[in-house]
Amino acid sequence: MAGRPGGPAPYARASRAERAERAAIVFDLTLQGLTARQIDELSRDPQGPTGGRRISTTTVKEMIHQEAARRVDPKVDAWRAVQVIRLEAALARLDGLEAAAVKVLEREHITVNNGRIIMRGTEPLLDDGPVLAAVDRLVKIEDARVRNGEALRRILGLDMPVKVDATVHEVSQQDVELQQMLSEAKAKMHTEEQQILDGGENGAD
Repeated sequence: MAGRPGGPAPYARASRAERAERAAIVFDLTLQGLTARQIDELSRDPQGPTGGRRISTTTVKEMIHQEAARRVDPKVDAWRAVQVIRLEAALARLDGLEAAAVKVLEREHITVNNGRIIMRGTEPLLDDGPVLAAVDRLVKIEDARVRNGEALRRILGLDMPVKVDATVHEVSQQDVELQQMLSEAKAKMHTEEQQILDGGENGAD
């Protein structure tokens, strides 16, 4: 029993050390272009970099962020560069999907049933299904583009100046209002003091 209180501590230190080592491995694999899912699969290989100790996709993402925050060397910039490249590639793919969806939207679609063209009078009946599907796809593409753009701004830190400017502007406005209130209070006090003095002088006469 005497040795038990001190028993868990060395194990905890070893566990943290092992996690830090795996986080470094995960970070380097990410820099090589592997996705979280690919790292998950690679970690299950007994001959892999983790010796078969699996790192789940969720844990991979956590380790990437923790390791990026811990490191203060050029690899962090390299990690950002990898993410930027991936996001830009995703945006390029979205542009291609958008162009394909627009072609479907602009194309005339005829209703066909069992291989036969459905007619309305003497004209083929137009099929709105592909058009509506193309519109829905364009909406999803735009949503994905917005999300990717937001992620890109966060990685590059482009949102920070806006927040800082807004905070500075708010504090500056408060300072102006406070200064104005103080000035009005001082002016009012000066007027009241002057009235008291004037009254005292009149009374002495």
